[in-house]
Amino acid sequence: MYIIRTHLRLREFVSQFGTPFSESLGIDLKSKKNKEICKWFLASILYSKPIRESSATNTYRIFENDDILTPAKIMNAGWDTLVTELDEGGYTRYDFSTATKLLEVFGNLCERYGGDLNQLHALSKDSRDLENRIKELGKGIGDTTVSIFLRDKRIAWSKADPQPSPQVRLAMHELKIKDLKSFAKAKHLDLVGTETALLRLAKDFIRKGKRVDIDLS
Repeated sequence: MYIIRTHLRLREFVSQFGTPFSESLGIDLKSKKNKEICKWFLASILYSKPIRESSATNTYRIFENDDILTPAKIMNAGWDTLVTELDEGGYTRYDFSTATKLLEVFGNLCERYGGDLNQLHALSKDSRDLENRIKELGKGIGDTTVSIFLRDKRIAWSKADPQPSPQVRLAMHELKIKDLKSFAKAKHLDLVGTETALLRLAKDFIRKGKRVDIDLS
């Protein structure tokens, strides 16, 4: 196996690879505005499928360019238009099922919470209840979607406390990190940035047979 070695100090590693996905998309979660949160929820659903990250990003950009980003606009677009949007973004393998899921999820969000994800968060008793309420919005919203969505929502939601995804756990094992929150706190690192960097380490390096040598001191 051909190994590419990159040597980085821990803070350099997080700085280089820890930009949150939502921030890369230009979504302002720190504003706490429901419109921004709904954008990230849509993107999280797109990223949750076993599809190329670039295809999910391209598909989100198609929705963005056509201004189909709010629950109401997704519902008004209808199934045929959603399939077209997904196909144009390169989401062809999961176009039909994802269009159906988007209508179910955002329809339930409108019916149960007035289309307001902040209300869903406010009504949640704790982090586990929050995760369950998100999953109950529709079939296909599972641990992967919840982990992606709530990872970045740590920025603004007090009850957002998802378990590390399998890929993050893989990176944690590689670096011998037992507890992510304790590790980030001890190293004075941003938790969202650290978790995102670990995800990148797993996706872009470990699973591809590459190696990053990180100085954790």
